[in-house]
Amino acid sequence: VEPTETRYSFKTDRRVPKTGVLLVGIAGNNGTTVLGGILANKHGLAWNTKDGVQQPNYYGSLSQSTTTFLGCNQNRQIFVPLKSVLPMVDPSDLVIDGWDINGATLDVAMQRACVFDYGLQQKLAPYLSQRQPMKSIYYPDFIASNQSERADHVYDGDRACAQHLAWLRRDICNFKAKHSLDQVIVVWTANTERYSEVIAGVHDTVEHFLQAIENEHTEVAPSQMFAAAAILEGCAFLNGSPQNTFCPALIALARARGVFIGGDDFKSGQTKIKSVLADFLVSSGIKPEAIVSYNHLGNNDGKNLDEHKQFRSKEISKSDVVNDIVQSNQILYAHDERPDHCVVIKYVPTVKDSKRALDEYTSRIFMNGSNTIVLHNTCEDSLLAAPIIIDLVVFTELFQRIEWKTCADDDSSAFQPFDSILTVLSFLLKAPLVPKDAPMVNALFKQKACIENILRACIGLPPINDMLLEYKTKSFK
Repeated sequence: VEPTETRYSFKTDRRVPKTGVLLVGIAGNNGTTVLGGILANKHGLAWNTKDGVQQPNYYGSLSQSTTTFLGCNQNRQIFVPLKSVLPMVDPSDLVIDGWDINGATLDVAMQRACVFDYGLQQKLAPYLSQRQPMKSIYYPDFIASNQSERADHVYDGDRACAQHLAWLRRDICNFKAKHSLDQVIVVWTANTERYSEVIAGVHDTVEHFLQAIENEHTEVAPSQMFAAAAILEGCAFLNGSPQNTFCPALIALARARGVFIGGDDFKSGQTKIKSVLADFLVSSGIKPEAIVSYNHLGNNDGKNLDEHKQFRSKEISKSDVVNDIVQSNQILYAHDERPDHCVVIKYVPTVKDSKRALDEYTSRIFMNGSNTIVLHNTCEDSLLAAPIIIDLVVFTELFQRIEWKTCADDDSSAFQPFDSILTVLSFLLKAPLVPKDAPMVNALFKQKACIENILRACIGLPPINDMLLEYKTKSFK
């Protein structure tokens, strides 16, 4: 091992732009929860429950509700709010709109979601009753057949076409102009799609992909249409579902346009715990040999996942989360050895948005003993996902203002932005999209440290190393 040293210089534009957010699936559980939660915080809406008066908050948000280590002062560790390190957009200042295949006004959609307490729904209804989603596109082959009854607010046509792409681009332009926005970020929080078949001559190059849309090719997914529209309009696109939206053509298009993309699949409950517990076990020298994850839920996401093709997309994103953790320890695992890993999802309408998750971890311990950990987790699905969506927007906007370069001796190198594939968002996503040949990191606290240390670098602070050597010497008093 030969240590090397590289010096970096970071430059951050401290001006926070006026930012708009377009949610694909705004009338779903996640969409109404994000919008309702932001409105409640913005207007200070309190509501009553059997437990008393409740106040709005941003709990569950990395950007809004966590602190970061700043340094030590007089034998005391100092922590500051993460959002105070650099100027970040205030969620209350976001301008929000979106598309949905269902035309219900957003107060009705919020009530249908059964996420918020009734008292809060009553307070939010006046803010949402006059708001209706923009029309969306609907390609029945990509989502479950049980969604057809919901699709009453869609453009004509059941496959990709140039007209659909033009309409989506027009919606983005009109939204930006109407609210005098500096930038727009588009977030997919709609139904999980089946995996699309990546076809040579269709998904491999930008030219082929755009021509495939012109030719009305049936293997271009709705999420890919929204991604293309966003990128062509210079807007970041974030994929909150597990399907393979980002084909090679869309990645190339994002890089050509200098636009950020991020995905895939919001990491909110069961999988977030898995990324912590698996890391804990392997880091402790314990060998997980079987991980079995069962969950059932009753919201529309669960209904859509009730069909195999859509479930398969989710199964892949949930299963891959431990791969890099296992690969990090060649003492415990031989080459190509993996734990048995099973994921089961069932639709049970009665539980609505209150998902039940049951996990069993069977591990090999000292002298070939066996250890079993069983967890039961009641995940309020959308209340856990909503702050993650907010964080994705806040951090994507922030990283659009950061540039960096290596400090060569002649100091002539130019500042450059981050790569279009924004891997810094991995903390928030089950199956992080990474550039080809880049390492995949799923361990949760490594992902969090990445965000914290980049923010520290932007204000001239060294990475957090937790050594605290100044307190571990004989001379310390």
